[in-house]
Amino acid sequence: MKGGQGRPFRFGQMGNPVTSDRSRPPALSAGLRCTCPRCGRGKLFSGFLSVRPRCEVCGLDFTFIDSGDGPAFFVMSFVGIVVIGLALWVEFAFEPRMWVHMALWIPLTFLLSFALVRPAKALLIALQFQNKAEQGRLSQ
Repeated sequence: MKGGQGRPFRFGQMGNPVTSDRSRPPALSAGLRCTCPRCGRGKLFSGFLSVRPRCEVCGLDFTFIDSGDGPAFFVMSFVGIVVIGLALWVEFAFEPRMWVHMALWIPLTFLLSFALVRPAKALLIALQFQNKAEQGRLSQ
């Protein structure tokens, strides 16, 4: 596939040359730090989950980003397993009253969900960039 001026098109190219794979930060590192998947220095989010239009350091255009419901699914699955496992352990080990369960597990569920959804979204965005994931197309 060709880009402008006969040069081969490279994913993520917006006027700036794409950095080599050696200088690109690992997806896990960029995702957990919520930074740009190309340079690892610019901020990815402008709000809690709102993605910036572009990186302020390297200029990467973030319009390719489409994490969809992936972060919510992974966070719900992880938090559900952890909270249900802990609730069952507490129930069988200590047999507390129902209000103790409510006081423990509702706040823990909200806390874990809010703490994990932002890094999960950033991680999926970094993996999407690193693996050059695009929308599927049917050939005609």
